[in-house]
Amino acid sequence: MRVPHALLTPDAMARADAYAVSKGVSGETLMAAAGAAMVRAIEARWAPRPAAVLCGPGNNGGDGWVAARLMKKSGWPVQVFSAVPVTALKGDAASAARGWTGRVEALEACDPARFALVVDALFGAGLSRPLEGEAARLAEACREGPVVVSADVPSGLDGAAGRAEGAAFKADLTVTFHRLKPGHVLQPGRVLCGEIVCADIGIPDGWEAEAAPCAQLNHPDLWPVPGLELEAETHKHRRGRLTILSGPAGSGGAAQLAARAGLLGGAGFVTLALPSDAAPASDPLLVSRPLGQGDLAAHLSDTRADAAVIGPGAGLHDALKVRVAAALERRIPLVLDADALTVFADAPEALFAQLHPRCVLTPHAGEFARLFPGLAEGALNKIEAAREAARLAHAIIVYKGPDTVIAAPNGAVRVNVHASARLATAGTGDVLAGLTGAFLAQGAAPFEAACAAVWLHGDAGRRLGPGATAGDVLACLPQALAAERDRRARQRALQRLTAQR
Repeated sequence: MRVPHALLTPDAMARADAYAVSKGVSGETLMAAAGAAMVRAIEARWAPRPAAVLCGPGNNGGDGWVAARLMKKSGWPVQVFSAVPVTALKGDAASAARGWTGRVEALEACDPARFALVVDALFGAGLSRPLEGEAARLAEACREGPVVVSADVPSGLDGAAGRAEGAAFKADLTVTFHRLKPGHVLQPGRVLCGEIVCADIGIPDGWEAEAAPCAQLNHPDLWPVPGLELEAETHKHRRGRLTILSGPAGSGGAAQLAARAGLLGGAGFVTLALPSDAAPASDPLLVSRPLGQGDLAAHLSDTRADAAVIGPGAGLHDALKVRVAAALERRIPLVLDADALTVFADAPEALFAQLHPRCVLTPHAGEFARLFPGLAEGALNKIEAAREAARLAHAIIVYKGPDTVIAAPNGAVRVNVHASARLATAGTGDVLAGLTGAFLAQGAAPFEAACAAVWLHGDAGRRLGPGATAGDVLACLPQALAAERDRRARQRALQRLTAQR
């Protein structure tokens, strides 16, 4: 069965290659396909110009030899620089090098300033050590001047960890093969890659049994969105009841942002639960109800809440711990964000002991570090850190950032890069929490609700202009939801048309 949107570690990619060879696809054929894919991507973007192709000692270099030959055939003025003597090459790389009939020089002879385009085919995604010597020099020299196109990953970037420990090429275009690697989607690797093209090189179906993905790239094909299509007989209570805990006077704006997101996300009835020191909502669309003398559990029961969001602007005090515990006792789907996470920084184990599988925690990097001290630094990458955090907490973890990672206790992980840097402003996390709560209230499974909310929140962010605020994200949410509804309608229409042929 084909695994959609799979992310493969470099080791898994090597196993996928080996699987292809075991099915009769030669390594030379795979290399030829990879080099040809690189040239197609290059020629789709740039006209012929003086180009240097930097070839490493292994198969990544072999891709470069193929690309150089094809570029020269297309009329590009190409010069090849090799990290090792051609006589030292082995296997498929040696075969690819034999196809090059032009001059070959050592890396030491390469001055990137002489070229308009440099193809970096030195080292692939499997390199886990810093660049040294001439490779490091060229990585730095290429930072200014020529267009850089990298094969697989920019050399110096660890394709598994998503980071570079020393010098690394910064590509304008990265052409990778078969499936993306963690280094393509995790920061800072994503920035180093520039534009990314993932090319099919002919690995046969069935590779998944030999090369299990480490995660998936978050995408709308992977989850439903509640409320995109409504039945005629539906009503507000059937669409789900969501409760948002408000904060003390002067800090209720965050909860109101979450509540508005809950409404826009499709929850039929959204209630702000007001502690005694909280001000009523200023937004006439929001219903406010005081907690009164009872606890939050009683309030959730009285409002028949299908889901709740706790944390935005809630305040760091012991009463919040009590309210979180009360909500957890109800066993309804629950989003814990912001203050509801930080208030447990002194004893995260006490929080984890109370969580249940329908909880979604949404920490940013600082909150993650407080809840899971040392985990981010000790893990291979953000994917593995989030996966371990979900296992420890027994809950869904949304590890926020430009490369948001959503992880489930069962080990499932998705990485979201469909977003915008314009989301880096106060209040956008509150919007995400409310949107997640809306999907939970409408009956979505917690992992799917989190994945959908992160992607659609990111899509709203991509619609923002300069100077945008969290309020503008709210204004863009209906556009994001409508665009996804229309995309699905087009997809269904295409499927029907295809079935009729």
